Amino acid sequence: MRLRLCFLSTLLLVLGLAQAAPARSAAAQATPSATQRAVLVTGASSGIGRTIAERLAKDGFYVYAGARQSDDIAALSAIPNMRGVRLDVTSNADLAAVVQQIQRDGRGLYGLVNNAGIATGGPLIATEDDELRRVLDVNVMGPVRVTRAMAPMLIAAKGRVVTISSISGILSGAMLGVYSISKHAVEAFGDALGAELAGLGVTSSLIEPGNYRSEIGRNTMNSAVAAAERAKGTPFEAAMQNFVRAMGNYDSYPAPDSVAAAAAHAFTAPQPRVRYMVVPAANQAAVTIRKAMEELVQLNHGHQFSYDRTALIAMLDDALARANQNR
Repeated sequence: MRLRLCFLSTLLLVLGLAQAAPARSAAAQATPSATQRAVLVTGASSGIGRTIAERLAKDGFYVYAGARQSDDIAALSAIPNMRGVRLDVTSNADLAAVVQQIQRDGRGLYGLVNNAGIATGGPLIATEDDELRRVLDVNVMGPVRVTRAMAPMLIAAKGRVVTISSISGILSGAMLGVYSISKHAVEAFGDALGAELAGLGVTSSLIEPGNYRSEIGRNTMNSAVAAAERAKGTPFEAAMQNFVRAMGNYDSYPAPDSVAAAAAHAFTAPQPRVRYMVVPAANQAAVTIRKAMEELVQLNHGHQFSYDRTALIAMLDDALARANQNR
């Protein structure tokens, strides 16, 4: 029973998928100043992306809000300081059109929020190649494509890139392996990008949300229900049923306003942080930090270059001091 409770608890914590908050009422589109700093937000039709786009627009940025559906694009364009743009992050044609739009407007591009993402539920070894490719194409290749297309403008502006990861980029849970794989890759993307662009004046920040109310959660629930049907009569039947039951609470998660606040800090602070873990409950932070520490211990254990406790604590103190300098 204890193992089962741990599984369900960890599963709920890993579901840091975050993407869906209510939209504000539309308002007349304001004509922005050409001196406004512009930011592109992908996946802005709902959830984290919509909340970030609205927060940045309210804070005075001019926001290019990416969406795929015409109704969403129109609704986004009705918000002051915002233009909805058609953007599927798997489409190079869409990307080229957005680049041309930004260039025509003449503001340049100071910031990019790589937010668009999808998820799927089910056992790793039962996931079809097409489904795996679909998730990786959006969640991993998407940020790479978008950042590559926007890089010349970001470098010219000495701008900032914010990529929405997840606590699932640290944790890995049963039946969410495909999503966790993609978010672990996003963590590497953010770090590598930061190292490559630092000398060009561009910063890279990662935001790792916990459990926030999300459209992506609803979509994952639908895929999980279908996967549970397929799992009947297989060794994964009980695990998939537990997964579906655990996901039943996703509508009770809070709106992602705190995630938007982290993104606003990343675009306005003199020195943005490399990572922003944003969770609505202390236990989500605890399980994520503990997992990172467990990996450190596992890496350090049982080889000729292992560090003793004193050396590890000295390393921790040094890392804490450097982090405090960059607050």
